[in-house]
Amino acid sequence: MGALTHESLVEYLLEEAHEVAETIETAGGDAELKSELGDVLLQVVLHARLAEERGAFDLDDVARGLTAKMIRRNPHVFRPDGSLQDSFPATVEEIVLKWDAVKRSEKVLHTEKSHPGEALDGVPAALPALARAQKLLDRAERAGLATAAGETAVDVPATEEELGELLFGIVAAARRNGFDAERALRGAARRFQADQGHPRTP
Repeated sequence: MGALTHESLVEYLLEEAHEVAETIETAGGDAELKSELGDVLLQVVLHARLAEERGAFDLDDVARGLTAKMIRRNPHVFRPDGSLQDSFPATVEEIVLKWDAVKRSEKVLHTEKSHPGEALDGVPAALPALARAQKLLDRAERAGLATAAGETAVDVPATEEELGELLFGIVAAARRNGFDAERALRGAARRFQADQGHPRTP
């Protein structure tokens, strides 16, 4: 194996994260989950160590940055000094709205510009197409954007298992017809994002 770099470790970070998700979704148990979370943590440690060797930051800096961000983005939970507030929002919706408001204010401070679709900023283009589409729709709905214009009305199955079978069937049909379902959905997600006033992702 050659020298470790951030770039060479990306595939392992993604693989370990997917293994955590699979363990959770298949009820793999606490022992397996603990092990898989450890593998993800190892990837974080390795990236921090590489950065430390470059003189950029270390694992302590990562932890301090996370602590500061959690305090900053959760004023409904923490006071500026990190102590807990005396009361908390009543609903999850209120918490999400406060979180989004803080994130938007941070973005304006960093970029000093905004655009109609800025609520969709920060959804990684590298996400699998289904995950990215769902996250874009979630963000758009919370921001009150015109999501209906970008959605196609379909009959939704009654259960998640049936939905999975439907999606699998769509992929199979796409494959038979020479289409790449993942690429097709990535394109639809890009068009949806552009329709919300956001520059197209290459």
